Amino acid sequence: MINLLQSLSRTMHLSAILAILLFVGLFFGGGDWAFDRVFWSWLFRYFHVLTGIMWIGLLWYLNFVQIPNMPKIPDEQKPAIGKVIAPAVLFWFRWAAFGTIVTGLGKAAGFTEIEWAKLAFSELLGCDPFPGTINVILSSEKDLKTWELLKPLPEKLLQPPNPDWCNSLCYKAKIGGKIDAAIILPEVKDYPINQLELVASVNVRQTLSLKDGDIVEIEIYRN
Repeated sequence: MINLLQSLSRTMHLSAILAILLFVGLFFGGGDWAFDRVFWSWLFRYFHVLTGIMWIGLLWYLNFVQIPNMPKIPDEQKPAIGKVIAPAVLFWFRWAAFGTIVTGLGKAAGFTEIEWAKLAFSELLGCDPFPGTINVILSSEKDLKTWELLKPLPEKLLQPPNPDWCNSLCYKAKIGGKIDAAIILPEVKDYPINQLELVASVNVRQTLSLKDGDIVEIEIYRN
């Protein structure tokens, strides 16, 4: 066992096998446990956090450890950094970034497909929501002040049947003047004050040909 845990790859493989055996045991053990949308949403959230920690951790290592200390390394040892350590760090950095993004998309898509959430968003939008959400950052002081004024006036309070989920305030909106949408504001501590998370009736990125960093107009209104 000690030799097994001294190998990173063997430890990861053993952890994956134990996790699979646990899930299979829970599934066939009866009870209310099932591979439903709640489970997949939880699983995506878990791997989203895990890969996010790896991504940010490697970024901090590069910026606060490796790069600042490169001048202190003797010249004869620097080739080892460039040929061995740096390629390994960049390899895991790229895959951690990829994993964080993909699991984030899966987590958001899973949430909008949960029956009670899908029903609530359908009532707001007048049609079924497109799987997933889109995040918009408020970049101006004027937009932030306007959003603070509108926060106490939600269109709907979303109360999940599962106590493990937080309540969310929902606001009717239009994106780009033509796409029906709903803003979701989770009632959690330290939620970013400049972030809007939106559910829409269509794929917003594709419909408006948006890329990361593009400016988009959000109109918030009440019935």
